[in-house]
Amino acid sequence: MEEKNSNIDFPLLIITLILILIGLIMIMSASGVRAYNRYGNAHYFFSRQLLFVLAGLILMLIASRLDYNIYYKYSRIILGLGFILLTLVLIPGIGRTAGGATRWISLGFFDFQPSEAIKLALIIYIASFVTRKSSKIQDFKKGILPVVIIIGLSAFLIMQQPDMGTAVNIIGFSFIILLVGGMRFKHLFGLSIPGVLLMGYYISSAPYRLNRVQTFLNPWEDPRGSGYHIIQSLLALGSGGLTGVGPGNSRQKFLYLPEPGTDFIFAILGEEFGFIGAAFVIILFGFFAYRGVLIALNARDLFGSLLATGITSMIIIQVLINIGAVTSLLPVTGITLPFISYGGSSLLISLYAVGILFNISRHSQ
Repeated sequence: MEEKNSNIDFPLLIITLILILIGLIMIMSASGVRAYNRYGNAHYFFSRQLLFVLAGLILMLIASRLDYNIYYKYSRIILGLGFILLTLVLIPGIGRTAGGATRWISLGFFDFQPSEAIKLALIIYIASFVTRKSSKIQDFKKGILPVVIIIGLSAFLIMQQPDMGTAVNIIGFSFIILLVGGMRFKHLFGLSIPGVLLMGYYISSAPYRLNRVQTFLNPWEDPRGSGYHIIQSLLALGSGGLTGVGPGNSRQKFLYLPEPGTDFIFAILGEEFGFIGAAFVIILFGFFAYRGVLIALNARDLFGSLLATGITSMIIIQVLINIGAVTSLLPVTGITLPFISYGGSSLLISLYAVGILFNISRHSQ
């Protein structure tokens, strides 16, 4: 019998709000120099992020009150809209290019990133597909192949932007949903072989992608060129020591470290608050994952469980990719840190996704 809780998952709410607060503090510190140099206003990025936070919290509230089963009903339409946006960004004159990547559609007041929307759309679609095909999920042709084609097409379009980090995230959370839904490991293994080969070909087919891998292996080989980003990131983390140089006292943010408020904000956090501050943020994300898994386990139905699994996986995989790149454990992919990095699209979609988690928890068994 369904039991509807009157309250949302309070621990998850507190964790999310703390992460957002840390993000605002770090954006104020990390992006001030760049904002002043570019716009003459040191608080430019902070004030915009504050607006994104307010809008995101409203979206989170709406999603927490909207019965998640509505996504099951309209999953195909949601996916279709996501693909339309993902295709539009690749059309010359519509997609906006920055830093060699075409990932945004300009809406005037801010640049929307369709790849953020397609992540949530894919989670909804895959969760609904597996729920509908639950009796056939161990049949590769009928239960796996159709959705693998959708996943592959999404990853292909995103890699055309190019956005390797988001493509890896999509592949990661998609197969986690499939495995939780009952996919056989032999099917996963069978798909991983051609997947690795295709990824290897994709990386080697473009010199700049191959250069990123080589830089990851030895950034000191080209310290003023391709290795500059990661070296400056490591210098920031190393400078922080155990307790950090203090809030606002980062040196690397003074135009030494590229993208200090977005891709490399964790490096500035580590510099200012040290190992203790960085570990605290990692622990918060660990608790976020724990609460997400609990919501998935206690969901009232398979769709809710898979939806919670996908949302939690999406956020945590992105965290792992970002922190892995900042600490030189993974190649740099240009992916941001959820709730903390500057960026409207990521924050809005992430908070809406958290709102869905709240709704699933409110309808838990």
